[in-house]
Amino acid sequence: MNTQTSFNVCGESLLTPMHICGFFDSKEQQYEVIVPYILEGLQANDKVINILEGNRHGEHCRCLAENGISIAEKLATGQLEVLASENTYIKDGKFAAARMYQMLEQNLLAASRAGYESVRACGDMVWALKNLPGTDELLEYEASLNLLTPKHAVSLICMYDINSFSSNTLSDILLTHPYVIKDGKISKNTKYVEPSSLISNFSDFSSSPLKF
Repeated sequence: MNTQTSFNVCGESLLTPMHICGFFDSKEQQYEVIVPYILEGLQANDKVINILEGNRHGEHCRCLAENGISIAEKLATGQLEVLASENTYIKDGKFAAARMYQMLEQNLLAASRAGYESVRACGDMVWALKNLPGTDELLEYEASLNLLTPKHAVSLICMYDINSFSSNTLSDILLTHPYVIKDGKISKNTKYVEPSSLISNFSDFSSSPLKF
């Protein structure tokens, strides 16, 4: 495991590595949580990666800029990356758990080589509502991240709109995250299941490239 680093979210001081599901009922509530988290990371010289729909990038960058972040400077140095779901999660119009896992792992390794002691990442999971090919691998992917994060000084926040996802899906998502943000507060998730137990239940896992 890499050296633990501290970070704050929802007013709580925590240590990496950490994989968090953020349940939000509005964009306003989402930004109340992630803006301080991102701002602190940039001030601490962490690598910061944001992934969201391409058509939200302008709004996202304006929101960060309004909170005192020099977007142009951070983007130019590469400390801040704002990536599109269409080029990451659903590249070529489909989701592949193994491909996304490998892409994230490569980004984490690149950040370490660039001298960053810690990485903060948050991804908006709304792409999963498009029902594109491979979306059924979402839970496999989320479970697998709990095998990736202990290898890095990283905090990941997977952001879910509770008004858009079904209650059954949100219940399943809870199984794959050790910590949860709800109503603007973060807590240890009592419903979390270890990845080895979850992954063994995926019927097609034996033929998947995601093997650990």
